[in-house]
Parts: sequence; structure tokens; C-alpha cells
Amino acid sequence: MGSIKSGTKRYRQINWAFFCAGFVTFITLYDVQPLLPVFTREFGVNAMFASLPLSVTSCALAVSMLFAGTISETLGRKTVMVASLVTTSVLAYLTSQTQSLEQLVAVRFLQGIALAGLPAVALAYLSEEIAPASLTSAIGLYISGNAIGGMTGRIFTATMAEATSWRTALAVIGAVCFVLSLYFARSLPPSENFKKRPFAARYLFSSLYRQLQDPGLICLYGISFLIMGSFVTLYNYITFRLLGAPYHLPASLVSLIFLVYMLGSFSSSMIGVQVERFGRGRMLFLTIATMVAGAVFTVSRDLGTIVTGIAIFTCGFFGAHTIASSWVGSRAKTARAQAASLYLFFYYLGSSVSGTVGGVFWTSFGWQGVVLLILGLLGAGLVLLKFLTTCAEGDCPARSAVATLDVLRS
Repeated sequence: MGSIKSGTKRYRQINWAFFCAGFVTFITLYDVQPLLPVFTREFGVNAMFASLPLSVTSCALAVSMLFAGTISETLGRKTVMVASLVTTSVLAYLTSQTQSLEQLVAVRFLQGIALAGLPAVALAYLSEEIAPASLTSAIGLYISGNAIGGMTGRIFTATMAEATSWRTALAVIGAVCFVLSLYFARSLPPSENFKKRPFAARYLFSSLYRQLQDPGLICLYGISFLIMGSFVTLYNYITFRLLGAPYHLPASLVSLIFLVYMLGSFSSSMIGVQVERFGRGRMLFLTIATMVAGAVFTVSRDLGTIVTGIAIFTCGFFGAHTIASSWVGSRAKTARAQAASLYLFFYYLGSSVSGTVGGVFWTSFGWQGVVLLILGLLGAGLVLLKFLTTCAEGDCPARSAVATLDVLRS
């Protein structure tokens, strides 16, 4: 465990570096999200196929992160993160040069692979360098960068696409992210509590397997899949709803909904204090329940109520993600990079799967169908949370069943 405490110069230096890294990661990952209706028109496809530039990136990111953590243990945490950010920035620019949906999906697939090096390694770096008492706050600030990056990318691309073109918007984002990546490379201190190890494929798979032996971690991985799946599903298809009848809002105005990300940034940075006061289990239940309430609000036809629901939903999501990700970092006693990789694998897999499946619900059942899908995902998350809190108290049904089978075999 690390020793860097909040309030110190080194702590602030690390936080600013990761704030920028989170910004780059999420602005390049989600800059195409408000463009899905544009893709349906330009490429002549339905909502499900228009979501592929986002879903394919998330899927490639999810799978690649399983390997990125182990590679970072051979090449070094900082080396892998810097390479990830620089490559991602270049590919972000190249997306602006694509001329067909197939080309766009192909470049976005490569971008997902490149992106994996940052989120998979960031949580491991922070867990190793930051003192345990300051870890949740540090992760919260990193996730704040994610939130602001995601918000900026969505608003900027939607506004630029309406004023000029979506290709110009993506080219500018690529250039800005390249500069921020260089800042990250220069300002992030090298790891102090990390020891390199030779790459071994056997270690990669054995370490991943060990993380899957902990029922509590499995619950956290499932929760990450479900909350992220519901989050991306809501944001993917709310644009389709507001651009159509009866609202017919312009794309630039619809993109302003993403300003509620600022509330998400605030909730993720403040959640650490509440966790210390009320405990992880209670706060995770509260944040998921907040997402449920927000989703229900969006069923209303009143535009103000819809925006309020999105804001409530977003605050709940960022709080839940902050708690769950920090819980993984503290629960995993060994191979933290692999534990973080698995958490984010399920996190982005949820984005890919539910983000695409949501298109089927939108096409078949409209917004009410999308909300029912979201509520189903979150309900399953609350069930997993019940198992998780039982495991945290040392009376895990799954662990007891395994122990019973071991006794019977002996």
C-alpha cells in the first residue's frame, strides 16, 4: 500500500496528472456518443448499427484491459499509461479522416485497444502509491476527470457537428488530447512501490483466475457491468428521444444535457467522506437506488422532469462507480492490476453489450422499453450488492458452499 497522503504536494501532482488522463480517456471514448443520430443519417443505418462506433470501442477496451495490467508489470506502470494516451490521441485524429461506417468502426476498434493501457493501470498505480485513507478521494478526483472529459467530448462534438462537421470536431479533440498526454508524461511521478516482473502468460491467467475465486470481487465485477450498462444505455438513446417528437430539439441544445456530468464529478469527489461515515455497503445501496429513481423520472413527458431525472441518475452512477472501484482496490490483496483489469473488463463490457441491446429496446418499445431495461439491470445490481455485503461480513454463501464441497471431497 502507498504512503502518499492527501494535502501533500506529491498527492496534488498525481491528482492533476490523472485528472488530465481521465479527461483524455473519456473525451476520446465518448466523443462519438452524441453523433449516433448523425451516423444514422449519414451512413443510412438504424440506431443499433449507429451505436457500433461506441460499442466496438468499449468491447475492445474491455478485452484489452485484461492484458494491459500484466503488461504494465513488465514494462512499468507509467510507460504503459503514457503509450496508451499518446496512441489514443493519434487515433482520435484518424477517426476524423474516415469515410465510411466500416472505416470508422475499424479505427474505433484500434482506439479501444489503445485506451486499455490507462484505466487498467491507473487504479493499480493509485492503490500502490496513495495511502489507504486517501485512496477513495484520489480515485474520486480521477473519476472527476473522466466525468468532465466525457461531458466536454459530448457537448463539443454535438455543437461542432451542427456548426461545421463531426470530422472537424474529432480532429480538434485528437490534437488537444495529444497535448494533455504530453503533460501527463511529464508530470506523473514514477512508481515507488512497484516492482517489475518478467512477462509470463501463465501468471496472467493464473492471477486473473485467483481474483475470480473471491465471491465478493465477483459481485463487484457484476455490479460494474450492470451500472455501466444502464448508464451508457440511458445516454445513448436519450438523444434520439429528444431529437424526435414531440421535442424536436436541435443537437446543440440536446448536448447541454451532458452538463449534468458536473454533478457527477462533484458526487464522485465527495463520496469518500460519506463512505468513511456510513460505510461502503450502505452508500453503494443508496447510489444505485438513486440511479433507479433518476431513471423513473425520465419516463415523464415533461422536459424539465426528464433533465432532473438524468441529473439524479448521473450523480448516483458516479457515486456507485467510485465506491465499487475503490472497494476492488482494497479487497484485492494481491495482483491489484489484474483485479482492476477485471473490474474494468466487466465495466466496459456492460457498456458494449447494454449500449447495443438498448437499441433493440428503443426501436421496439420506445423510451419506456429503454427504462425497463435499465431498471432490470439496476435491480440485478441490488441483488448482487446483498451478496456482496454478506461476503464482506465474513458469511458468504458462495464461500461456505465451496468450503463444504472441499470437506466432502476430503
